[in-house]
Order: sequence, then C-alpha cells, then structure tokens
Amino acid sequence: MTASTHHMIQETPKEEINRIFEIQKSNQFEVANTTVKQRIAKLKKLHKAVLKYRSAIKEAMYNDFKKHPSEVDLIEIYPVTSEIKHTISHLRQWMDKHEVSTPLALMGSSSYVHYEPKGVVLIISPWNFPINLTFAPLVSAIAAGNTVILKPSEHTAHSAAIMHTIVEEVFDPKEVALVQGGIQTAQNLLALPFNHIFFTGAPSIGKIVMTAAAKHLTSVTLELGGKSPTIVDQTADIDMAARRTAWGKFLNTGQICIAPDYIFVHESKKKAFLESLKKYLKAFYGDDPSKEGSYARMVNSSHCTRVKNYIDQAREQGAEIVYGGETDEASAYISPTILTNVPMDSDVMKEEVFGPVLPVHGFTDLEEVLKEINAREKPLALYIYSKNKSTQNYIIQNTRAGGTCINHNGVHFYNANLPFGGSNNSGIGKSHGWYGFEAFSNPRAILKQHLPNALEKLMPPYNDFKQKLIDLTIKWF
Repeated sequence: MTASTHHMIQETPKEEINRIFEIQKSNQFEVANTTVKQRIAKLKKLHKAVLKYRSAIKEAMYNDFKKHPSEVDLIEIYPVTSEIKHTISHLRQWMDKHEVSTPLALMGSSSYVHYEPKGVVLIISPWNFPINLTFAPLVSAIAAGNTVILKPSEHTAHSAAIMHTIVEEVFDPKEVALVQGGIQTAQNLLALPFNHIFFTGAPSIGKIVMTAAAKHLTSVTLELGGKSPTIVDQTADIDMAARRTAWGKFLNTGQICIAPDYIFVHESKKKAFLESLKKYLKAFYGDDPSKEGSYARMVNSSHCTRVKNYIDQAREQGAEIVYGGETDEASAYISPTILTNVPMDSDVMKEEVFGPVLPVHGFTDLEEVLKEINAREKPLALYIYSKNKSTQNYIIQNTRAGGTCINHNGVHFYNANLPFGGSNNSGIGKSHGWYGFEAFSNPRAILKQHLPNALEKLMPPYNDFKQKLIDLTIKWF
C-alpha cells in the first residue's frame, strides 16, 4: 500500500457540482471580458502561489509516490512556471485582432479573426503528473478567458489536496474551482453541458469522455497515451542514446505518457546499447534502487501488480530479464527492468507499459520496424537516434506520431513553442503555449463592410448583364 491509498478522497456532492457550474455559467461573460492586464494578474497570482507552496507540493508528491524533490521541481513545478511565463509574454499578441486579407471580390471590407473564449470548461487531469497536468492546461484556459472547473485524479490524494488549497487561495470559485472525487464525481461532471473538456489520461477513458461530450456537442482536447517506440540505428551515438533513454524511461518510474515504451536497436549495436543502459541505470539509481531516494514508486499497489504481471507473463513466454526484475507489491516497488526476446503478442508489447519495464528488440531491416510500428495505433511520441539525416527524414515521413525527438526523448514537452498532443488513439487537439490558448478559444470570423460592395450588383432579379458579371467574377477573382 502506498501512502495515497490511506488518504481517501470524498466524492463531491452532485448538488455542489451543479451549483459551481451554474455560478460559472452566469459569470462567463464577465470573465470573457477581462483585459490582457487582468488575465496576466491572475496568472501571476497562480505563479506566486505555486512557488509559495513549492515545498508543500514536494511533500505531497513524496507521500503520493515517493517522488524525489528535485524530480518534482523538474517535471512538476518547472513546466507550470515556464508555461505561465511564456503565456504572459505572448498574451497581448494572442488576444489581439488577427488581421487577415480580404479577396478582391469583397473589396470595401476588412476582415479579422477574434479569439473568443469557449465559455465554461472542464479540465480532468491524471495522477502521473498531477500538478503539471492540472495547472498547465489551467494557464491556457485562463489566458483564453474561460471559467474553469478542475477535477484532479483521486489516486494522488495529497497532490489533489494541495492543489485545492492553491486554487481556493488564488481564485474566486465563480472563475476557477477544483472539485475532488473519483468515478462518481467525474460522471456527474461529464453529464453537464460544458463548452470544452480538456482530458489527460488513458485512451479507454478518453473514449468515455468523448462519448459524454458528444451528447452536448462539447468540443474536446484529449491528451492520451499509447506505446511510444524508439529506433536506434547503426549510426547512432550508442552511449548517448542509452543515457537519454535510461533517463526518459525510468523518470517517474516510467509512469509517463511520452516515455519510450519499447526499443528497436540495430542488431550490430544491441549488445553495446544494453551494456550502456545497465551502466546508466546503475549510475542513476545505484545497485539497489529501492534504497535510492532518486527512484520513485508506482502510484499504488494495483498498478504495481499490473506491471509485475507484464514481466511474469513475458518471462513465461520466453522473454529474458537482462536487468532488474525485482518487485515488492507491499511498497509498490518495481526495480528498473530491461527485457529482451519479448514475443510481440505478449501483454507488455500490446498494452502501454506505464511502468519501469523496457522491452529491447534487435533489428536489421528498418522496413520491418516501420511495418511493426505502423501496424499499431498512432503513438503519442516516436524517438529516433541516428546521425543519418535521410534516415531521420525517412522515418518521420513513413510513420505517424503526436511528436518526435531526434537524438533525445521527452524533451519536446518542455518547448512551449511546439504543439503537444497526439493523433487518433493518442489524442485529439494540442496544448502548450499558443496551441493551448487556441484549444480553449473559438476563432470567430469578423468581416466589416466599409464601402458599397460589388456583390450587391449581383443581387436578384438576375439577367444577362448580371450573368456576364458573374462569369467575369468566376474567371478573374
């Protein structure tokens, strides 16, 4: 049992959820009409509060899954503070009229796009990065001028509690409110006619969210997961590829939607790659990772059991553990584990691992690798280690993925100028920076007529002369 399972979250009563929704609904135009200055002031208040509660956040995350305080800074605090700073520095430009040109046929008018808020929005966040994946979308929603209800995961109760404190301190509930609870609370929220829902989590739950949203024709942003592959070719810097993969995979005990899920390494480099992986895992987490404070735990014992079953089943089917493999369900501990000779039909190759287990496959023919990747659902990320530009481009052009790093993994998440999100099974829509602002906005087309319009000459009744004008318009404009 991890600490979080002792700290049970109460469901928020349905009446309370409906009450918050109604006050936000009636207040949405007031929030929508806030100025750049007012929105920036809100973001600054949130920034200040996140820093004020920084040590409390670290303590909560340690209680939820023994996350090291430095790791909390790197993957929970920094993504939120950098998102806030990026948004503050660009918000005036985003909120401005986006002028567009007007075709000759509509001479005498001007046109622009006005980004208006969607209205009342719901953000449902997951347990693996509770602070980061609750507050970063909140930044975009506030920037776009929406009222917001947040629903964090019940699996990380300590983190949810500290976020509750922050939200209550910073915001009026008629602008931003956080409701706690499990499945019942989520169902009660999803029954409401929100103007947009932003969900981060598993594809299976994403389908439930989208089904509920469809009843109200509510737009959705779905940040989902999937099995993100890594390809390491014969030209790659093997030591670097192993170091970065060991970091990207075993950070947060592999409980990351963009973690490298399985690896294809060129057969000629496989042995060297495995040796380097082991070397770096030892350097990062010592001989016994259970005693090393830098190594986190699974979020709870049931997730620990799920991943342990992947290892056990793969072994029964002939897979070999070349590193790690120790598990302790009582403390939700699984050591960093590397598997080879893993059958493609084993669960660890079919399901998203979402834990510290890395299957490594050798390859000689890149075409076979791409065939294998493309036979699966589109991943949230795909990673390429290669010094060969044409190989890099070939892989990008002949695969599909939400995002890709070349000679690294996971770090694209940190660039607020890049869209973050998946495609189909790995997600719908994008977040971060401008793309997050856009997700929570409706681009409203505005055309303003200044002078008489030539089109007026073409109004009924129709005759031969008007037909000639129509013919000329079609030919020349």
